[in-house]
Amino acid sequence: MAYNEQLAARIRKVLSRRNGIEEKTMFGGFGFMLNGNVCVGVWKDSLIVRMEPEDTEEALLEPHVKPFDITGRAMKGWVLVGADGIADEGDLKRWIQRAIRFVGKLPGK
Repeated sequence: MAYNEQLAARIRKVLSRRNGIEEKTMFGGFGFMLNGNVCVGVWKDSLIVRMEPEDTEEALLEPHVKPFDITGRAMKGWVLVGADGIADEGDLKRWIQRAIRFVGKLPGK
């Protein structure tokens, strides 16, 4: 299994009414773009979240969150939220909204 398709479907449902969303295979997983910029994604059973780089350290203090590091080098401004951290729909929505707040400020591509 490259990525959790059920998690991708849950994300798709949360983003279903938002304009400017595209889906793309990436990172050996699956990503959701907002206006051409990567916003959130799925890697194995975890949620990839893009955020303000300055907020990454604070996010890493939350349960089930670790650096997004699939190559041996963590990406600043990205975290990986494990399945237990997004089991609840409210938690999943909260993480997605966090990504949208940041990515929504970026110029479209």
